[in-house]
Amino acid sequence: MYSREQVYTASLDYFNGDELAATVFTDKYCLKKEGVYYELTPTDMHRRLAKEFARIETKYPNPMSEEEIFELLDRFKWIIPQGSPMAAIGNKYAMSSSSNCFVIGDHVDSYGGIMRADEEQAQLMKMRGGVGQDISWIRPSGAIASATPLGPNAGTTLYMDRYSNTTREVQQDGRRGALMLSIGIDHPDAEKFIDKKMTQGSVTGANVSVRVSDMFMEALKEEKPFYQTFPVKYTIETVANNVDLESLEEDKLYEGLKVDGHRTYYKKVSPRKLWDKIIHNAWKSAEPGVLFWDRITIESPGAGYGIKMREVSTNPCGEIPLPPYDSCRLLVVNLLSFVVDAYTKGASLDDKRLVNAIQKAMRLMDDVVDLEIEKIDAIIAKVKEKPFPETFQRNEIELWEKIRWTAENGRRVGLGITAEGDMMAALGITYGTEEGTKFAETLHNLIATSAYKASVTLAAERGAFPMWDYEKDQESGFIQRMFSEENPFMYEKLRENWKTYGRRNIGCLTIAPTGSVSIMTQTSSGIEPVFALWYFRKKKTVSEDERVDFVDEVGDKWIEFPVFHKPFIQWFATSRNYTTDQDPLADLMEFSKDELEALAMLSPWYKATSLDVDYVEKVRMQGAVQKWVDHSISVTINMPEDVTEEIIAQCYITAHEVGCKGMTVYRNNSRGNVLSQESVKEKAVEESFDYLSAHKRPKHLKCDIFFKSASKNAFIIIVGKLDGKPYEAFAIPEMEATKISRTHKYGEIHKVKR
Repeated sequence: MYSREQVYTASLDYFNGDELAATVFTDKYCLKKEGVYYELTPTDMHRRLAKEFARIETKYPNPMSEEEIFELLDRFKWIIPQGSPMAAIGNKYAMSSSSNCFVIGDHVDSYGGIMRADEEQAQLMKMRGGVGQDISWIRPSGAIASATPLGPNAGTTLYMDRYSNTTREVQQDGRRGALMLSIGIDHPDAEKFIDKKMTQGSVTGANVSVRVSDMFMEALKEEKPFYQTFPVKYTIETVANNVDLESLEEDKLYEGLKVDGHRTYYKKVSPRKLWDKIIHNAWKSAEPGVLFWDRITIESPGAGYGIKMREVSTNPCGEIPLPPYDSCRLLVVNLLSFVVDAYTKGASLDDKRLVNAIQKAMRLMDDVVDLEIEKIDAIIAKVKEKPFPETFQRNEIELWEKIRWTAENGRRVGLGITAEGDMMAALGITYGTEEGTKFAETLHNLIATSAYKASVTLAAERGAFPMWDYEKDQESGFIQRMFSEENPFMYEKLRENWKTYGRRNIGCLTIAPTGSVSIMTQTSSGIEPVFALWYFRKKKTVSEDERVDFVDEVGDKWIEFPVFHKPFIQWFATSRNYTTDQDPLADLMEFSKDELEALAMLSPWYKATSLDVDYVEKVRMQGAVQKWVDHSISVTINMPEDVTEEIIAQCYITAHEVGCKGMTVYRNNSRGNVLSQESVKEKAVEESFDYLSAHKRPKHLKCDIFFKSASKNAFIIIVGKLDGKPYEAFAIPEMEATKISRTHKYGEIHKVKR
């Protein structure tokens, strides 16, 4: 048993002085209970994981040994369980799920259904799961409520705040919940949904995305009207039979025919107006994201398996579209570790070792399904032990029973990658170029085929997922491509084994963001390019024991860490022929900013960091890789602050054309940054007052705008600046008459005589 200080100190040594990595392990993944820590370093954690994996392996033919599994996990070098599996597997001190993400659904359009969704979301988040839900099932604003005295309904956007607030309330072990809210573009409240987060302080606990259909994109292209309906499953012809659609007033909600005893509604809208709102709001605040829903459903590896396996929304980061009450577990391989002679002219990818690791990773992924089912059984048993009435327990038990059913019958897994940006740099390939895109497509084709080969082999050894049917597999665009002659890595024996034995897992692949994982692997995240070669990283904290470097406008507390990208240090050492007894980091710390920028121009990351890459080429790369990922890909197109809305629109249109399943953009400084090349603390010092007198006030002053709270009162702080330094400051109570959008960070103060 250890104290936090002992664990942090030992982990700091393990990560060679990396404060952020040591903090992440100590606070998120080390086993602990009530201030007592039971693991000293990640080595202990990897031993715990290996022991549990090996226990499951013994249930099946050809088991891997505990030592073999440990060697795959050790030092985060080859295979890394991501997030929830890392925290939950073998953890006897906390009750939590091994699933990273869930989707809920099948709710009834009523207050009871709205409350039930809220309850389910909270129950899953308290077990460490991120949650996604589509709210297209809630009737639109202006529709008549079933209980006549209530009159017209408030619509979907009212309940976005409810679900968002629940997310901000639920915490487990210092980790807040994560939520994705989506809506169909064919829902009459789509425009209000798109605009909702533009309202100051709204829906701060959720990501939001719009499910966009091919029909909408076609109407947009042809500049034709688009018709929204509720319920969204009905066509405009069904709900507005014999109505002259062309004569309808735009943006007005009409009541349609009764269908199956239910009221229906419809609305005529301009697709251009909705699209421009999506683009503008993404430019302004990085949301909403877009989900190309027809692509998701047609390509789905479970497309043929009926309504119980039909996707309704995605997890909070968008990489896993899921049906109601399905969940997914994530694991990644560290691509940088498979590069031989990195940063030299002879650098190469050890593809044989990579293929071997992928196949072993799939075995571990399938083991996690068994471990999750054990976790679910334990959760259900714990609920039954609670000293509460049976009626109170029933909802929670039913929720976990539904999740258990989908886990057992689909055995869905999410094998992914991390460090792809660094792997390319180590091989001398520039990310965001045509060469880089071609390489990435071939690489992920190899990874996908290796994973599906492993799933077929596991089906032969352990049995296919219970719902598997060869004919039903034919309905998936992805499965057809995987086992077709279009796949250069497919061969006839594997194709025959698939027909004979099936697949062990209904879905196998994803590319998720790997925030905490990439911190501990000390590499670039997921498929993304490296953010920067040196930067300041901010980490949110809810702990009372940690230092707080600053508090943001919504009251969240943050710690700031200066970071040099470890592979950049390794490249520097290799290029300068450093010996093992020399310290390249110490030398880099002595470089001036100009010297570092000159050095970066010589590195393989030049023009390949997140703000440097060609945006459209990055979108094309995502589309090329998506061909070989059966779920989806979490990618953010990072852009500089001065990027135009037209460029963002071009990226979204290109994403649809090249086969992406979703798209998110982030314009620098459009909202709070987790990563920054400028220290918040240093910036505050630089902008502090250092003079006792000032020049005469000019008529106009540039200003910075801040939003702060004191004694539960909100204020707008306006700091007028002369020659870049503070000249005057105003603290204005934030009220309806003085409200300013929180996206405004800069302005100008005009002196007016009255």
